[in-house]
Amino acid sequence: MRWTDDGPSSDLEDRRGEGGGGGFRLGHGLGLGGFIIVGILSLVFKQNLFTLFGGDTTSSAPSAAPAGSQSPAEEKKVHFVSFVLDDVQKYWDGALPRSGHAYRHAKLVLFTDGVRSGCGIGEAAMGPFYCPVDQKVYIDLGFYEELKTRFGAPGDFAQAYVIAHEVGHHVQDLIGVTARVRDEAERDPPRANALSVRTELQADCLAGVWGHSTEQRDLLEKGDVESGLGAAAAVGDDRIQRQAGGRVNPERWTHGSSAQRVAWFKRGLQGGRLEDCDTFAARSP
Repeated sequence: MRWTDDGPSSDLEDRRGEGGGGGFRLGHGLGLGGFIIVGILSLVFKQNLFTLFGGDTTSSAPSAAPAGSQSPAEEKKVHFVSFVLDDVQKYWDGALPRSGHAYRHAKLVLFTDGVRSGCGIGEAAMGPFYCPVDQKVYIDLGFYEELKTRFGAPGDFAQAYVIAHEVGHHVQDLIGVTARVRDEAERDPPRANALSVRTELQADCLAGVWGHSTEQRDLLEKGDVESGLGAAAAVGDDRIQRQAGGRVNPERWTHGSSAQRVAWFKRGLQGGRLEDCDTFAARSP
């Protein structure tokens, strides 16, 4: 992927080395689907269960990593993440108003091992996630090494897909999808996982919409599209279940199968339109 090194983004919060601090550990990804489920339980029990995870709705102040404590290779990753974040948000700055919605920038928080978010204590084991409470994306840079070695999805555009997917959740929040999904899940809790799948697949499609724009602007190099599609396939629920040694159980999916994730990411890549990404209207995602 062709990119320019403009240094750290103004929308970046660097909390590497701070640690998560306090609260219960989540164990595995809370994510948007988990946020919905915890929200439902909070309503049922009439108390804020996010506090059990050490979460609150206040944001932590940005903090830079100690000077000289990071390697040049890691700092290059920070600058790449910054470039992609700024490019994705610049795209939505222009595209979202055309659909009748204003775009507000999300913040991206870099952390090491654990981090306190508005949705609870996040851990590196969760992978990257978006928290709609504080409207921030959270990423431990170590995930990119795991994406390459464990999931077999190397390449710049694979990493960019991850950021664009999480910012896609922010777009969903701004256009009201997150609130509608939460309301539907509250009315019909057994559908929470199925709604989460459609939410995640829509974020894949939105990542593809941005990817379409990079192709139009000649930012992609040979193999980049395949790299992005490979990343989408690598994090399918069916593939992760197989890697964990268990049987494939679609009823427990929260993000969709590899085939579904590839199909919706590809749909966004090919069409480049927000309206192509209505996973909720599709008979089968």
